[in-house]
Amino acid sequence: MSRTTDVLLTALAPAIWGSTYLVTTEALPAGYPVTLAALRALPAGLLLLAITRCLPPRVWLGRVFLLGAFNFALFWVLLFVAAYRLPGGVAATLGALQAMMVILMARGWLGTPIRAGAVVAAATGVLGVALLLIGPEAALDPVGIAAGLGGAASMAAGTVLSRKWQPLVSALSFTAWQLTAGGVLLLPLALIVEPALPPLSAINLAGLAWLGLIGAAATYAVWFRGVARLEPGAVSMLGMMSPVTAVILGWIWLGQSLSLLQGVGATIVLGSVWFGQRANRAPSTHAPPRPVSPQTNAA
Repeated sequence: MSRTTDVLLTALAPAIWGSTYLVTTEALPAGYPVTLAALRALPAGLLLLAITRCLPPRVWLGRVFLLGAFNFALFWVLLFVAAYRLPGGVAATLGALQAMMVILMARGWLGTPIRAGAVVAAATGVLGVALLLIGPEAALDPVGIAAGLGGAASMAAGTVLSRKWQPLVSALSFTAWQLTAGGVLLLPLALIVEPALPPLSAINLAGLAWLGLIGAAATYAVWFRGVARLEPGAVSMLGMMSPVTAVILGWIWLGQSLSLLQGVGATIVLGSVWFGQRANRAPSTHAPPRPVSPQTNAA
C-alpha cells in the first residue's frame, strides 16, 4: 500500500473525531464526562478483544496500561476539563500544540531528527486552528490552560510510545488492549467522582454507539495502524483535521456561521497538514522501528 493511501486512511480517524463535539452536545446527557468516556472506551475495547481473541502477554501489561492512560484515560479527562473551563477555540488550539510536542518527544524517545520544515508546519497549523476557532470572547483560565496543555502532552506521549512499542499483533488487537486498559482506568474514577447516569434514551444510546464503535474502536485501529507506518510528526499533523471537521459539521448540521477569517484558518490548517506530510517524511533509508515481541521485552 502506498504512503499516500496510508496518509489518507489515517486522516480518516481525526476527521471522524471531529464529530465528537456534535454528538456529545446533541445526543448525550450533560455533566457526565468521565462516565461517558469510560462507556466509550471499555465496551469498545472488550468488543475488539472478543473479535480478535488476543490478550496482551503479562510482560506487556505495564506498557498497555501506560498507553491506555496516555491515549485514552488521562487524555480524555484532561480534554473534558479543558472543554468545560475554556472556550472551545482556546481548548482546540492548545490541543493543536500536540504536533510540536510529538516532534520533541520523537527526538528524545525515537532519535527522530528535528526538521525545520516539520516545526514550521506544526506552528503554522496551530495558527490556522487559532484563526479557525478563537473568537473575541476567548478567556484564559489557568486550570483550563493547564488541562489543555496536559491533554496535548498526554496524546503526544501516547502517539510516540505507540510507535516505539510495536507488538507483534495486528493494529486491531493493539487498539483492543489500549481501549480496554483505558476503560478499566476510567471506570473507578467515574464511580467515585460522578453520580449515576439517568435512564438513557434511544438517541443517547445511538450517540454512545457512534462514539464507541466508530469514534473509538474503528478509528483508533486506523490511527494506530498509521502510527506504525508513518513518522510520528506526520501522524500528529493529521490530528489537525479534527477541528476542521468540527467546524464544518457545526456549519452544516447546527447552522452555525462560518466567517471569512475561519475560511482562511481552515485553508491554513489544510495547507500545513499537507506540508507537514512532506516535511516529516523520513529518507527512504530510514527503517521503521522493529516490532517488539514479548520474548524480546522479557529479555
